[in-house]
Amino acid sequence: MQYLIDASVYVFRAYYSMPDDMVDDAGNPINALYGFCRFLGDFMEQVKPEHIAVLFDESLSKSFRTEIYPEYKANRDPAPPELKRQFGQCRRFTRALGLMECSHPRYEADDLIGTLVTEGRGQGIPSTVVTRDKDLAQLIDKNDVFWDFAGKGKVTYAEIPDYFGVWPEQIADFLALAGDAVDNIKGVPGVGKKTATALLQHFGSMEKIYDGLGSVHEVNVRGAKTLAQKLDIHKEDALLARRLTGIACDAPIEQPKTGLRPTAPDLGNINALYDETGIGMALRRQAERVADLF
Repeated sequence: MQYLIDASVYVFRAYYSMPDDMVDDAGNPINALYGFCRFLGDFMEQVKPEHIAVLFDESLSKSFRTEIYPEYKANRDPAPPELKRQFGQCRRFTRALGLMECSHPRYEADDLIGTLVTEGRGQGIPSTVVTRDKDLAQLIDKNDVFWDFAGKGKVTYAEIPDYFGVWPEQIADFLALAGDAVDNIKGVPGVGKKTATALLQHFGSMEKIYDGLGSVHEVNVRGAKTLAQKLDIHKEDALLARRLTGIACDAPIEQPKTGLRPTAPDLGNINALYDETGIGMALRRQAERVADLF
């Protein structure tokens, strides 16, 4: 099993959940760094993974998706400087902990995870995707696991519909039809989550929905009589959205010589980071316990 961590989710979670009066000697916030280091240390102690990668987003405003649709994620405010600083520190900690970490200027962490899932699948290695982002559920196959660490817990392939309403193979279509306000993807006007779910349960995929527009009125959903017309008028919008919601699984990734195998933590670099940021003994001792695993 390989564990692929959607790092940004846990950096943001720490930033908004840890007290913002946690600062270093210069007054710079360290709340996101502290929370992320604790999360990653907890994860290593609990799981003791043989294969692991930690994937970061490099930019919210530049990716192949913004080249297709400039409004993609344009509704999001840029990360404040104090958070950008901590993202860099989190990446530094990840490397010092002996873990593969990666980002790319044109691909999001989702795409890097998708690429590693696909590569692992080709080698017969299943994946556990560690995130709470529903978009990544589309990567889950029958041997994989979606793990909302410190949240919903582990979700298997068969359980995905219970949490997200549709099967993993349908999630990108679902988001394209219903829209995704978080990423500023409009979808088809008049098709909300319930309607998108009903359509996919009836037809199976967005492609089959458009192949069968003549029978859309048979779907047991409110407004079914006018639904085919809405879908037809906004077909190009739906197809554009589908290009945005699908995860790319062919991103260029440079792996270290050790691949996804963790190496012994560099306690000197970890303690240097903790010295600079004023982080105390609890996390230092945790890093030592992780080092003892090697």
